[in-house]
Amino acid sequence: MPSMRRSIWFWLSFGFAIILAIYFTSRIIMIGMGHGTMAKLHKTYITADVGNKDMTALSAAASMPKNTSFYSIDLDNLNANILSVPGVKDAAVRRMPNGNLAIRVSFHHFVASWTDGENYFPLSDDGTIANKPSTERPTSALLFRGPVPQNMPNKITDITNAANDMLPYIDYIEWIENRRWNIHTTNGITIKLPENDFSYAISSLTTINKNHNILERAITVIDMRDPARILVR
Repeated sequence: MPSMRRSIWFWLSFGFAIILAIYFTSRIIMIGMGHGTMAKLHKTYITADVGNKDMTALSAAASMPKNTSFYSIDLDNLNANILSVPGVKDAAVRRMPNGNLAIRVSFHHFVASWTDGENYFPLSDDGTIANKPSTERPTSALLFRGPVPQNMPNKITDITNAANDMLPYIDYIEWIENRRWNIHTTNGITIKLPENDFSYAISSLTTINKNHNILERAITVIDMRDPARILVR
């Protein structure tokens, strides 16, 4: 009798396992053929590393027609579309088991502006120039011209922090010989900063200007590359 009960339970379990296998196999086949609710894209969720960000352009780049086949979505192509949105630094797209797409985006941190002589572009702290031009010069940001440092973390941030107190006097800032900065003032003075300790040089010049109004004099060059002396001409 116990042997018969074990035999019955075995065949019941075996039959149940066969039914489950057939069910899940048919579901997988249906999804692969684009049938059923799990085969369609449900929702797309976009999260960013900054709050209060306008996500309109990102939503447009990630938009897809209704009833898009979930497993036919080209994630590499979608990721490329997201990365093409001005200001986006990095993006990752994941296909979730519940039929949703999860998109994670990080943005460039824009700290200044760059000009080509005609238009003005946002400039990030890592030297990236955003393809979002404006014909009007920003009034509350430092302006850069010419080449900018590449693959040099904090280089833009350091000079913007150091030069911020001089903002009313600055026309633009220029990266020279891929190693140091020149500041060009609104009245035509070129300030040649040292390769190192340019923050201290700018601080010293700010103090000198407060005491002697040097930036308002009829001079063309203030050379601060020699830490032992300042050359003026």
